Amino acid sequence: MAIVYSSLVYLGYILIFPGFLFCFVAGMLITGIDRKIVAKMQKRVGPPILQPMYDFFKLMGKETIIPAAANKTVFLAAPIVGLAAMVVIQLFIPVISTPILYGTADLIVILYLLLIPALAEIYGGSASGSPYAGVGLSREMVTIIACELPLVLIFLSVAKTVGNAMGTGLCFSLSDIAAYQAANGSLMLKASMIPAAIAMLLVIPGETGNHPFDAAEAETEICEGMLAEYSGAPLGIYKLTHAIKTFTLTALFVALFLGGIGTGIVLLDALIEFAICVVLTIIFISLVHAVTARLKIEQLFKYYWTAVSAIALISLVLAWFGM
Repeated sequence: MAIVYSSLVYLGYILIFPGFLFCFVAGMLITGIDRKIVAKMQKRVGPPILQPMYDFFKLMGKETIIPAAANKTVFLAAPIVGLAAMVVIQLFIPVISTPILYGTADLIVILYLLLIPALAEIYGGSASGSPYAGVGLSREMVTIIACELPLVLIFLSVAKTVGNAMGTGLCFSLSDIAAYQAANGSLMLKASMIPAAIAMLLVIPGETGNHPFDAAEAETEICEGMLAEYSGAPLGIYKLTHAIKTFTLTALFVALFLGGIGTGIVLLDALIEFAICVVLTIIFISLVHAVTARLKIEQLFKYYWTAVSAIALISLVLAWFGM
């Protein structure tokens, strides 16, 4: 009986909170708020905040058209794999005092899991047989390579800072990072961590493929890129994965740099996290979207491997010398 109860509890964690349902609502709301804010900045009325939800359910009810040249199995499985990976990442992020999944190498696992949605899009796009998808997936591969270096430097900076304080050298456990911040205050209050936090905020739009870093989709050039041949439910799942990824990455920023501000009340902490994620999205995604032109793929690569990586490297060097 205890095993059944424990299994149901974990199933609830995965499907309801902090898993799929929580990610679905938070991701869709953040996407809707982002679209509304961008519209207001551009002096348009904009869609309702719930429009991403309306679009998702509409797509789920539409016919799925599979190209004749497509590998059907890969084409249909790819979006599901990407969505599952995003939900699993959320289980590592400590919305509550202890994350559902935790260990000694959480940040390393998250680094790998973040690759899965992008790789799923690449596999799905390549399985469609579309030349437009081929162009999109090549650009997505460049984007992945561009964002990985600064992200690794950011994770190392946090791991080294907390590891120094705990006497472990490097600390990749998010639960330990959360515990350290609960006892000593947010890492954002530490001067050496400010460059890493700034770099993380600059990485989020690239990781999520938001404008001006949407080189892989480039609607005016390659007609949605990897998603050119997708329709119906698979397209809806891809849109949902993108929304959840935006929320998850901002939530990861909160866990890494703004930990220690929780109340201990689970639902209230979730609302606080969501509110901070909305603010971060408006400032670092919506505002950038509204005022900038889309970067070319070579500009995107240079931007992340030079400017953003250099900013993250400052924090890593300071952390390495115990500052």
